Amino acid sequence: MIKVKLSEICDLQNGYAFKSSDYVENSNTLSCRMSNIRLGGIFDIEYNPRFLPDSFADQYKGFLLKDGDLVIAMTDLANDPKLLGVPTLVQTDGRNILLNQRVGKLIIKDSSKVDNKYLQHVLNDPKTREYYRKFASGGLQINLGKTDLLNVEIPLPPLEEQRRIASILDQADGLRQKRQQAIEKLDQLLQATFIDMFGDPVSNPKGWNLGRLGDVIHSAKDGPHVSPSYSETGIPFLSTRHVRAGKIVWGDLKFITEEDAQIHWKKCKPTRGDILYTKGGTTGLAAVVDTDLDFAVWVHVALLKTNHDKVRSEWLVSMLNTQYCYEQSQRYTHGIANRDLGLKRMVNIEMYIPPLDEQDKFVNFKNKLLKNNLLFESSYSSLEQLFKSLQNQAFNGTL
Repeated sequence: MIKVKLSEICDLQNGYAFKSSDYVENSNTLSCRMSNIRLGGIFDIEYNPRFLPDSFADQYKGFLLKDGDLVIAMTDLANDPKLLGVPTLVQTDGRNILLNQRVGKLIIKDSSKVDNKYLQHVLNDPKTREYYRKFASGGLQINLGKTDLLNVEIPLPPLEEQRRIASILDQADGLRQKRQQAIEKLDQLLQATFIDMFGDPVSNPKGWNLGRLGDVIHSAKDGPHVSPSYSETGIPFLSTRHVRAGKIVWGDLKFITEEDAQIHWKKCKPTRGDILYTKGGTTGLAAVVDTDLDFAVWVHVALLKTNHDKVRSEWLVSMLNTQYCYEQSQRYTHGIANRDLGLKRMVNIEMYIPPLDEQDKFVNFKNKLLKNNLLFESSYSSLEQLFKSLQNQAFNGTL
């Protein structure tokens, strides 16, 4: 299978740098930003939408996107690049969508030679992603320039073969996305059940006792402010990317020696039932430690020791992940380049505190739901491996 540089078949248009003062409360015109490109190449304009005046659709018509346009992420965190170089196909649903800065639009030079769905899949191939990751060094944020982005080499079979490959990968990816959506619906059900049992935290309609995070934990600590030295094996070392709302993600781990881990454990050592709470980068996400295995945490992850006489850890995690507590965490997060939800600030997050027997009812329901979730996640993992295998065959010419 022949290979070509992306620059031979595509050009790139950069987005426009809209100002924060340009945004309005609502309109039919949205800004396509980095956050609208999701993992796996999913386009989600509804994720944290930002609206622009409808007049901008004509004023900046050169940046107006249409259905099927291929856009690509050009910025990411240097130490943990997940979206850098990820492409996605635009779906407008009849709305005006304008290309924002740090998102590029790939313009195919000759559509008789390149299928845009194939191009999306080949740019999402792990080998292509690894090429872009080599730019992920130094500083807090990395930016892919036009030359670097277009310099990657990709396999380019004849057009009909491209379409055949894209069709197979589309079907496999569709199964994977449906399983992911099922997992997300279970998460949504859990949060909806929380609100149904305890009421909206904003209005507290059931009149539960009020308190702060500091009232229901023994301590809030973080790791030492030193850069770790990673090793091939050893003690798992978790950063903010391993903590999601309600779960710890154990994939793509880094390790430190047991000697280095001892240094971290002198400040805080996670044990089952503790809570991990992100305080750097993407702040305000909480998950319960559900393992007895030893691991250490980076300084940007806080370790909360729950006071079990007042709250259950599983209940507290669901409370912290409500929109009400998340918005408070964002107000307490300071800094722009180096965002930090300080230990002394996070303990001031307000919440209601129901009786333990009411919390236990929710925890029992949550545990039953998590058993189903584990089955879905196992199925998703199998589909993920299948998809990767098909990718490998497709771009090696053996599919």
